[in-house]
Amino acid sequence: MNFLTIAPAPTSRKPGPPPQRIMGYSCQACGRRKVKCDKAVPECAACRKSGVECVYEAPPPRGGKRLVTREVLDKLARYERLLEQHGLLDATNAGMATPSGSVRDTPKEPISIHWNASVGPDGGAVIADEGKSRYVDGSFWRNIGVGDGQLESDEEDDPAGYGQVATQMRGLAVSDPLSDALVGTRQALGHYHPTEEAAMILWDAYAENIEPITKVLHVPSTRKAIERISRDPQRAEPRDECLAFSVYHFAVFSMADEEVVERLGEQRSELLSSFHFATRQALVNASFLKTTDLTILQAFVLFLLPARYTYDAHTHWILTGAAVRIGQRIGLHRDGTKLGLAPFDTEIRRRLFYPLLSLDGIASQMAGTAVTQLPDTWDVQQPLNINDDQIWPGMTEMPVEQKGATDMMFRLSRTCIGKTFVKTGKMQSGGMGGNFDEAAEAEKTIQEAEREVEENYIRYCDVINPLHFLSMALARSGILSMRLRVRLCKMRNKTATDADKRETLHLALRILDTDNAVCTQAGTSKFRWLTQSFFLWGMWDALTFVLNGLWKEPTVFSAADVNSAWERMAQVYQNHQEMLHSKQTINVAFRKLTLVAWEAHQQREESQGLQPAFVAALREQQEKRRQRRAAQLAAMSTPGGSSDTDMFNWSSGASSESPFDFNIDDADWSFWDGLLRGGMQ
Repeated sequence: MNFLTIAPAPTSRKPGPPPQRIMGYSCQACGRRKVKCDKAVPECAACRKSGVECVYEAPPPRGGKRLVTREVLDKLARYERLLEQHGLLDATNAGMATPSGSVRDTPKEPISIHWNASVGPDGGAVIADEGKSRYVDGSFWRNIGVGDGQLESDEEDDPAGYGQVATQMRGLAVSDPLSDALVGTRQALGHYHPTEEAAMILWDAYAENIEPITKVLHVPSTRKAIERISRDPQRAEPRDECLAFSVYHFAVFSMADEEVVERLGEQRSELLSSFHFATRQALVNASFLKTTDLTILQAFVLFLLPARYTYDAHTHWILTGAAVRIGQRIGLHRDGTKLGLAPFDTEIRRRLFYPLLSLDGIASQMAGTAVTQLPDTWDVQQPLNINDDQIWPGMTEMPVEQKGATDMMFRLSRTCIGKTFVKTGKMQSGGMGGNFDEAAEAEKTIQEAEREVEENYIRYCDVINPLHFLSMALARSGILSMRLRVRLCKMRNKTATDADKRETLHLALRILDTDNAVCTQAGTSKFRWLTQSFFLWGMWDALTFVLNGLWKEPTVFSAADVNSAWERMAQVYQNHQEMLHSKQTINVAFRKLTLVAWEAHQQREESQGLQPAFVAALREQQEKRRQRRAAQLAAMSTPGGSSDTDMFNWSSGASSESPFDFNIDDADWSFWDGLLRGGMQ
């Protein structure tokens, strides 16, 4: 059989078009017009008919199971650790289950030298009572027992104020510039001006004690303005009068009582009161809330720097916020070179921008609120490393930046370290900022910052020069604080070994040693207005770790380390009298923690020997407060009343835990970041 067949001969008929390919979804044009699409390729009938371009683009895939991000896993791990610590979760089961049902290892929290100012959308708390409320952003204030009593302002709750300074100045805080601007009226201030001789004495004090630290003004041109105003105060423009009184006020604030009497023949408290009122009123006279004048903003900032000791923390925070808003209206957040401004104006604006940010940062944290992250559009460059005689009004070209020590030494060395904190603190997409996968990566960043500040500034410092000495101390404390924070992250992650803890203690003690060197150096006495507060980076971190270590983990440290730590604490209390006398929340908290640590130390040593003078002072305060509270309760005859409600009384309960349970593992360190980035600089 023949299986072969003969193919038919081809015909002359033309072949038909190939079959059209059909897409599984509509084209973009039909989708936008909401018409039926035949999904033909390369062109659907509707597009062919209307003459528009036919484009197909696959739609995004339907959402399936939600992806588990690193942020979610980190939160889950953190919650598991908290449950373990409170005995609510078996450690053998923790970190095992994931949303997909697989087994995983509990992720560690990332290493950071910078904690976000905000603790997240669920991290804040509102304390409310009888129609009043206060928002606290960050767990630190809640950890130290901020309660209904803290609804009162620090001013109301602090009759002793911030040491001797605030005792003298407490009467000045009956008003503030914002209230005066809202309800006050313009007043002539001619009789508040000092004599020409006194005005120049005050200017010299300002130029020597304050301007090297703040670098807000241009010394040569400002001196001429002060000379002009002091000769004829009646003809002073409102903006110049604002600046003059803020300089006079700050100058008196920076001087000791005896120096004021010797040089000016008046009591310091009286001059402070007079110039404080005159500065407030001069700001009102100049309509500072709607000003676009840089000089008025300079005066406002110079008024707010010492006002930290005059106003309660919450009022001060509102005032610094007003200053930031005025700066934004002036365009201070944009670099002058981008705005086409003159070289002199550009440099002066840069000098004001960074102190204003520092001022607002410290005020935010002292009020228990978050520090705002800088928007990316804020592009102000740091000031140039130049002396004041290299710039002048009317100059047409930017000066050549110097290498070596200049008038800007302190400000620029501080800015150099601050840039690292800001750079590593930028918010990321997941809400986390400044994180490193491991300590070695963080150390690399720290070494880069250390190399920059050493090569550009510290290498040119002369330790004999008090300003250079302060610059070195501040820069090196910044580097130490970064390394300290890396190790504190290990504490939080519960990955720190005993060796890590001992190394952390040594870093903390080095920071406390730096503070002691600054406070006891004779040449820095003129900067006491700055050094009396904890202006060094890392001081609060160091104090917190040392006291918690002495209390909770003393067996990790040698007897020599423990004794060394208590010696440093004695120096801190001796150098910073506000730690003993101020009733601000933060100082009250550290006094309580100090006594808790000392009580634990004595119990372990089984000794009731000599106690340090600062401990004796703290115990005396504790006893006096107990007696006052007992007398109040007896007078009120409250049923069930007990002196155990005393905020200093933690020794009566049977529990082994202190009511002041400030746990270094659970503490939110974002609070300290504002203190370290900010300051009165």
